[in-house]
Amino acid sequence: MMIPNQFYCLFDIVTLYFFFLGFLLLHTFASPVLQHCHHDQMDALLEFKHEFLVNEFNSNSSLSSWKTNSDCCLWEGVTCDTKSGKVISLDLQYIPLNNFLKLNSGLFKIQHLRYLSLRDCHLHGEIPSSLGNLSHLEHLDLLGNYLVGEVPASVGNLTQLKYLNLNNNKFTGNIHVPFANFTKLTHLDISNNQFTGEFPLVLLNLATSLSILAISNNLFKSIFPSDMSRFHKLEHIDVGGNSFFGPFPTPLFMIPSLTWVNLRENQFEGPIEFRNISSSSKLQSLFLSQNKFEGPIPKSISKFSNLETLFLSDNNFTGTIPISISNLVNLVTFDISQNKFTGPIPRSNLVKLQYLDLSNNKLEGEIPGWLGGVLELMLSHNSFSRFGKSLEVSDVTHIQTLDLSSNSFHGPLPHWICKLRPSMFLDLSNNIFNGSIHQCLRNTIVPLRALNLQNNNLTGILLQDLFVNATNLELVDVSGNKLEGKLPESLINCISLKFLNVRSNKIKDKFPSWLSSLPSLNVLILRSNEFYGPLYHPHVSIGFQSLKVVDISHNHFNGTLPPFYFSKWHGMTTLREEHQSYTVYMGYPAYGGFYRSSMEMVNKGVDTKFQRIRKDFKAIDFSENEFGGKIPSSIGFLKELRLLNLSGNTFTGNIPQSLANLTNLEELDLSRNQLSG
Repeated sequence: MMIPNQFYCLFDIVTLYFFFLGFLLLHTFASPVLQHCHHDQMDALLEFKHEFLVNEFNSNSSLSSWKTNSDCCLWEGVTCDTKSGKVISLDLQYIPLNNFLKLNSGLFKIQHLRYLSLRDCHLHGEIPSSLGNLSHLEHLDLLGNYLVGEVPASVGNLTQLKYLNLNNNKFTGNIHVPFANFTKLTHLDISNNQFTGEFPLVLLNLATSLSILAISNNLFKSIFPSDMSRFHKLEHIDVGGNSFFGPFPTPLFMIPSLTWVNLRENQFEGPIEFRNISSSSKLQSLFLSQNKFEGPIPKSISKFSNLETLFLSDNNFTGTIPISISNLVNLVTFDISQNKFTGPIPRSNLVKLQYLDLSNNKLEGEIPGWLGGVLELMLSHNSFSRFGKSLEVSDVTHIQTLDLSSNSFHGPLPHWICKLRPSMFLDLSNNIFNGSIHQCLRNTIVPLRALNLQNNNLTGILLQDLFVNATNLELVDVSGNKLEGKLPESLINCISLKFLNVRSNKIKDKFPSWLSSLPSLNVLILRSNEFYGPLYHPHVSIGFQSLKVVDISHNHFNGTLPPFYFSKWHGMTTLREEHQSYTVYMGYPAYGGFYRSSMEMVNKGVDTKFQRIRKDFKAIDFSENEFGGKIPSSIGFLKELRLLNLSGNTFTGNIPQSLANLTNLEELDLSRNQLSG
């Protein structure tokens, strides 16, 4: 009997149906079920949220997704266990919570938390003792808040911790017994606080687990432990910025896993030695700066063949730079500045070297050609006197920063300088260079931020087109030379210029009122030249809106100044910029530090060298010129003025009453004029 084709079709459909049904049932029973957030967990999270002043309507806030009509396991920053549905991770870093952690906070009801990050959340006050309720925590990150007081003893309950970061708060007191309970801890960072006492000996209990130990920038003061080699898993140790003392901790360097060591800014003393160090050491970074170490650099330092960063600056090291340094073939950064090293720079094959600072030593001789490949080269305050012949043919185009100031270089400026393309700084000041400034420097200074040629014997003129493309220049200092001619009008192109000093030359020109168009000009020093003529012209702008220091003394300026002359000198009327700034001194970021402006100026009757210029220092020196007429009454607008010297002119009339507004004035000299009243 024939079976119709329709029957086979129906049979196939039924078979497929039961096959997929069976597959789904099998998959359901064989796979874990994704649990939804428990109501008690949701309630605790919402309670925690409402403790803070977070704008829930801000779409950029992770907490904007925390709503009652949704599964809290899907909220941003929240992770739940896939089996139990319990909240096990809370990552709220960088959310401005702006409040205290309450003792009975909803946070402490989420007791299955393993991961908690409240990094940079603007938290205030003390850590509540109830933090100890979170006994399952493995990762706790409170970096970058405003937390104060002692770490509560209850944190000793967090025995599962593997990661603890309290960096950059305001914690005080000792590191006490509870820390001894963290026997699983691998990462501990309590840097940048105000912890006190001796080296926390309780940390020795963690010797078998710790790989990262950071306790820098606190108030610890004690002899440094001699048995640090017990931390046999340690990779990174940072104890800088404390007051630890004693001899160099040689045993520390016997830890085979060590890659990063910072002992800087302490009171360690004596020689350094690396006895019994394996030649297979993994050490990559070593910071010993700002201690009291002395003696030579030991030859044994060459065992650190993986070393990339070596800072020995600001100690009392002596002797020559050892040739064994050349064995550190992976060295990228080398700083031995501010010591007492002598002799020449040795030959080397440090082909990876990018940053070299040998400044403030007693080194001498020539600058070898192999330094031409270094990106940032600081050799100031030594006794170098010449350049090696190989430097003339070296490829120096990689050098971004070159500081040869305060040495004994003499003769014309070397021609290889014209091959430089530095993007940061060129400082040849305080040498004995002579001759003219090469025209080829016009190309060299195009990318520059600072050009300092002060206190040499340079002659000739400043070429009028020298600065035509120097739009990045922030500092130009050619003071203390024998330059002649006019001030280059190409300076008008230096739209970033903040500091211009041509003091003590023979420049003969009218007052450069066109400089008032430079929006950032803070310091203008024309002192002791041959400038002449009036300062004010009716059809010329007299803005100088950013000017803070101006010294045009000892020239031949004349004429009168209108009453409103100073009315637009806004840089001397406000401290707004200083309050917003991270540094109190004028200067520019440079090679891992700060390139600060300096100047000479008469202060309280004495010619004073300002090695650093405070941003709140506002000064006007118009002395020893030929100004006449009345002192402009608008001088009273300059309420932040600290120094005002108008002596040695022919000002007449009464002393303006508006001077009474200058309540910050520290020095006033109106002598040798024709004033009355």
